[in-house]
Amino acid sequence: MSSPSGTSRRRVPETSFDAYRRSDGRVGVRNCVLVVPSVICSHLVAERIAAEHDDAVAAPHDHGCGQVGDDHERTERTLLNLSRNPNVAGALVVGLGCEHLQSGPFADRIGERGVAVRETAIQDAGGTEPCVKEGVAATADLADAAADADRAGTGLADLTVGVVSSDLDGSTRAVADPLVGEAVDALVDAGARVIVAGTERLAPHTDAAAARATTVAVADAIREVGTRHAGRPGNVRRIARHAADAPFDEVVGVWGSASVDEFIPYGGRASADAGVTLVDSSSRFEEAATTLAAAGASVVIHVTADGVPTGHPVVPVLKVTGDGTTADALADDMDLDARGADADALLSEIARVADGGRTASEEHGLTSFAVSRIGPSL
Repeated sequence: MSSPSGTSRRRVPETSFDAYRRSDGRVGVRNCVLVVPSVICSHLVAERIAAEHDDAVAAPHDHGCGQVGDDHERTERTLLNLSRNPNVAGALVVGLGCEHLQSGPFADRIGERGVAVRETAIQDAGGTEPCVKEGVAATADLADAAADADRAGTGLADLTVGVVSSDLDGSTRAVADPLVGEAVDALVDAGARVIVAGTERLAPHTDAAAARATTVAVADAIREVGTRHAGRPGNVRRIARHAADAPFDEVVGVWGSASVDEFIPYGGRASADAGVTLVDSSSRFEEAATTLAAAGASVVIHVTADGVPTGHPVVPVLKVTGDGTTADALADDMDLDARGADADALLSEIARVADGGRTASEEHGLTSFAVSRIGPSL
């Protein structure tokens, strides 16, 4: 099992920027307090709390109540690892009080991972308004502590970069994905960690994808997820159907030519020191961005021919398109027009954003958050 042979490899620019190195050694490019509801019933309160502080972000979702088995475990795993993202300096858990995913024990689990954490619950606080007041005060305390975090000089090789290509449009396969793939190769060669979402496209090419794995265990996981996605409905099946009509190298062009060193479940945390980690997620942007953030990405690259403009609350998202109509019509919403750019331009954009520069979605204040589910909540 090995990566495909390629031409001469591009090197990452020798760019230095200041970022936040966390206690676990990972590098964050933002320094936010995450206000995370443990249940759908508290997500509006969580949003109100986060809105009161410039350095706070909320992750509203529709989970945490009536979920059992694998879905409950997925929600808890995702939110727990999201709280550990290197862009997060502290977390406030907001509960209701009667939910399945209890806010108090959940906050304890976050704290056990070394994250500064506080907790409040609507029923325990005495209602909505007291909970908001309590949460705003706790968020301010966490933000004050986060303000003392030191920024240190670092480079692209120290980053964890997430990648998702959410369609298989002709311009994506021919223009945008290869550009991103070249940047991925450069990052991997430099020693960075790259996490890739979008496994439904592997369904028609499971053997070819498995051949890119560095271990038998990773190859088996790729085959299993490819088989599972083959029977999925809706958008997942549409992507898989389009993948069947394209050569494998084009389907996974956004990966570059690197081998796959690790395979993790949705909401899992990447543990490989460097190289490519594949996460079990569809290409739907909101769900993919969330699992990439949970896996540890501090920056996400999103390839979109349709021009999906929204970002994510925890990670800055660089929008790349190869579609001329989209690039012209949504010039202020796309960060890079792949038609007139090369991998160096994308790497420079990553460095700019890592140094504090804002993405288009950040400028517009557009964020979207979702956690994928396996089955319906009860």
